[in-house]
Amino acid sequence: MNDLPSITQIQTNIRQLRDLIDNLGSTVNQQHQTLITTRAEIAQRAATQSSDELARLLVHVRRNLEDLERRFKEQQKEQEQLQALQGISGVINSSLDLNEVLVYVMDSIIDLTKAERAILLLKDDETGEQEVRLYRNVDRETIEKSSSFEISRSIVRTVAETGEPVVTMNAQSDSRFAAQESIISYNLRSILCVPLKIKDEITGVIYADNRIAAGVFGNTDRDLLASFANQAAVAIDNARLFRQIQDNLIEITEMRDLMDNVFASIASGVITIDEEERIALYNRAAERILGYPETAVIHQTYKAAMETLGLLPVEPLIQDVWSNGGAHNTEVDVAVNKRSGLTSLNLTLTPLRDYDSDTLGVAMVLDDVTEKKRLESVRRYLPPALVDQIRDLDAAQRPQRSIMSVLFADVRGYSTFSEHLDPEKLIQIINGYFTEFVYAINEYEGLTDKFMGDAVMALYNTPLNPQENHAERAIRTGLMIRKKMQRYLAELPEDRRLHFGIGIHTGEAVAGNVGSSLRKDYSAIGDAVNLSKRIQENAQADEILISQSTYEQIKDWAIVEPLEPMKVKGRQTPEQIYRLVRALSS
Repeated sequence: MNDLPSITQIQTNIRQLRDLIDNLGSTVNQQHQTLITTRAEIAQRAATQSSDELARLLVHVRRNLEDLERRFKEQQKEQEQLQALQGISGVINSSLDLNEVLVYVMDSIIDLTKAERAILLLKDDETGEQEVRLYRNVDRETIEKSSSFEISRSIVRTVAETGEPVVTMNAQSDSRFAAQESIISYNLRSILCVPLKIKDEITGVIYADNRIAAGVFGNTDRDLLASFANQAAVAIDNARLFRQIQDNLIEITEMRDLMDNVFASIASGVITIDEEERIALYNRAAERILGYPETAVIHQTYKAAMETLGLLPVEPLIQDVWSNGGAHNTEVDVAVNKRSGLTSLNLTLTPLRDYDSDTLGVAMVLDDVTEKKRLESVRRYLPPALVDQIRDLDAAQRPQRSIMSVLFADVRGYSTFSEHLDPEKLIQIINGYFTEFVYAINEYEGLTDKFMGDAVMALYNTPLNPQENHAERAIRTGLMIRKKMQRYLAELPEDRRLHFGIGIHTGEAVAGNVGSSLRKDYSAIGDAVNLSKRIQENAQADEILISQSTYEQIKDWAIVEPLEPMKVKGRQTPEQIYRLVRALSS
């Protein structure tokens, strides 16, 4: 672009052109005045000279007059062309629309040179060949590329290779081109071809011709078109560069819109921090998870944003990612705006790097794992099949009072047994017994409430596992435990064989989340739980004891043995207890 003339230079050139035109006009006026004077002198002499001399003088004057008129027309044409060139130059350099520039250039060439048609060829960056870019005719019509272009490729090639313009008054008789096949077959006559140059590099060719008339173009047309071509080359190059920039901007915009749509549609919250340590991106998922709109944090410093969002524990991690370039994955429990309790967030922090691997910012991806954690906590005590059936976990975990069956199973003799073994060994042994217990509980869709030392507690007919035949399920669980324990103990060494005791009661209790805002577990409390525990404490080795209320539910199909009413801790009235023998049906 350094070769482009300045505005001052252009204005100076225009001023000089105008001065030249004014001088030409003065010259013409002087010549006209001389002509008038000459005619007057002739008239005076005609009176005294002979008719022959007068005739010769009139012929001479007529020739002078014709020559003067021809020169005047040439000057007038040149003046008009220079004025047109000035206007055209202003127009083509005022537009950056490539198609608009090309069309105006070609129409201007036809107007300036009186050509029948004009063709623009631009160099293909990949092949290096001159390819037809635009074809305009005298009627200002664009001819489609699919049409046959009857031009002299030899002349085009010569101009493109040498960078020198070519003009011929009649190609058919021009010794330079008459033998060329295209000149003969296409019957080409007046041809004008000039190069397009940018910093001595030929970027294209302008080809104009008239296939009908000879002598249409002259050297003046050649020089004029060459000057125009230099300006047109700059304008075309500027327009091409502008289009490339536009295309790049469109591509970048489309990519940005695509990325924005991706970020907006993904379920994970995405927050990015730019080089100035400000929030650059905050997608819709982040709004939903954290409870704050984009306007609350966008363009803020990340420290202020983290304070607004309640993510202060994350600030040291961001600083570490920024300083050390490492990634972090962590889980935090935070108080989220407009949401009760704590929200569990899984956070992944990674650096944003450029091509040189320099850190430009930090990206933070947030996933709300509150529900996942709650489901995982439920899976700890509920069979997987039941977890998938729960439609409203929040409602199911709210405290509710209901009639349920409670089962306690205890490993007998464990306390004495544990005195002589290492803790690691004890854990391994007790887990083996608990595995058998929980298998049976899950088989009948009981809820494993908790493990208490050497005992396990199971619930039937809670809001998490509603069951009409909950008493039957609890009884069949006890029978399966006894059956599985027989097989399990047979496989163990004698020094590891322990026994069990089971207590089952059906009654009223309240089930729901129990604990604090920091930690909650699903459990049941109430008289039904207490009595079941007391019954289990009175069971002998490998014995299953049930309460009166449970017996009423299963008496039609279970064989039991009534025991003496027993007084249990916490109750004034003795309780009727039954020893479960077996079931009439499986």
